[in-house]
Amino acid sequence: MTKNLKDAIKDRRTYYQLQNTSPVSDEEIQSIIEHVLLYAPSAFNSQSARMVLLLGDNHTKMWEITKEELKKVSKSEEAFKATEDKVNTSFASGYGTILFFEDKTVIKGLQGSLPSMAEKFAQWSQHSSGIVQILTWIGLESVGFGASLQHYNPLIDEAIKKEWSINEEWELIAQMPFGTPAGEPGEKTHVTLEERLMVVK
Repeated sequence: MTKNLKDAIKDRRTYYQLQNTSPVSDEEIQSIIEHVLLYAPSAFNSQSARMVLLLGDNHTKMWEITKEELKKVSKSEEAFKATEDKVNTSFASGYGTILFFEDKTVIKGLQGSLPSMAEKFAQWSQHSSGIVQILTWIGLESVGFGASLQHYNPLIDEAIKKEWSINEEWELIAQMPFGTPAGEPGEKTHVTLEERLMVVK
């Protein structure tokens, strides 16, 4: 069941226990992502966000690659085992993964055409990516998925691009494993609104 916006925002949490099942069709997942890409705002309407949806064996392969790269930099077998267990039970156990990228070609183009603001475009690109990430997360939440946002880049960048022949100008920003929740998220605490919000009338 699709949630209203306020509930979807409130219920969007980090889920570390995921099942390899889906409450909706693969086509509906793709539709959510397409909707975000079409309507998410970006500086100067740059539309620099790029996304890759990995399902089935490709989702599994993504996390096998991650474990392979993590093993190379692990300080000990024991340390790697703990990391491997986390990846297996929190990310690989899910239904799919979304990879978030920013297209550096777009950013460089804007820097060239608007040199007076050139130094800001990389920052604004990150803002745009953040918007795409949260809208995607809320969209997945609204149809019953649990998800988390991970950052194994730049460790996995080269292997990921090679595996799926991804454009070299696409910069990997984050990874979002998702699936049917298999547990509850941790407790969320809040800083008081009085400390965070100023209303001027």
